[in-house]
Amino acid sequence: MDSGSFIGRKYRIAQWIQTALALIYPPRCLGCGELTESDFGLCGACWRETPFIGGTVCESCGVPVIGAIDRFRIECDDCLKAPPPWQAGRAALLYDGKARSLILALKHGDRPELSRPAARWMAQTGHELLRPGMVIAPVPLHWSRLLKRRYNQSALLAQDLGRETGLQCVPDLLFRKRRTPVLDGKTAQERRKVLEGAICIHPRRGQYLQGRNILLVDDVMTSGATLAACTRACQAAGANHIFVLALARVAKDA
Repeated sequence: MDSGSFIGRKYRIAQWIQTALALIYPPRCLGCGELTESDFGLCGACWRETPFIGGTVCESCGVPVIGAIDRFRIECDDCLKAPPPWQAGRAALLYDGKARSLILALKHGDRPELSRPAARWMAQTGHELLRPGMVIAPVPLHWSRLLKRRYNQSALLAQDLGRETGLQCVPDLLFRKRRTPVLDGKTAQERRKVLEGAICIHPRRGQYLQGRNILLVDDVMTSGATLAACTRACQAAGANHIFVLALARVAKDA
């Protein structure tokens, strides 16, 4: 058997296997479980209920803003009042509707398979942030929360984003020295005080930071306080520019 015939036979066998698997495990919607045309997709109804962010957005945090894109940097009122320490940021979804239920399923519902399509959405949204040689790093969980959840959803997103973009992911670049309380209801000053010194660079990962651009990944950006703490830790360790990419952004009216 020549090499061409052998390759052709392997290809046909692979197709048969894929067809058999599709019959046994037909593709289903990630949101509702209904049958769909392709794996890791949403049905029409769930797609319409998922608030993807498009149009004009704040270049610092990714929240939608009113107005047209021009040659000037566009920022929301919050980022104009208190500029974040990172270079630019984006988010794929608004944390509302079907997006909220998908993220809660990823975070607390033991649905790690959701990170793969989510990372694809993030790669499309954040393509303007990507730089050659950039390092991707997730927002870390404290070990006690990691033990309870069994995985860090931001790390799953970061690793799948690395596969989507071809960029290097260092999942343990950052770590939490101490467990911090929930930040809801706290002022910006209180949040910064709570997080001060809580997030650090892994002592054996410093070589990934020197002069490198870093893309910080999180599942949800609310106030941005945690991402800001991660940014300051990277900057103190010698990183170049820091960018942030979240799966979802909490908007004031969301």
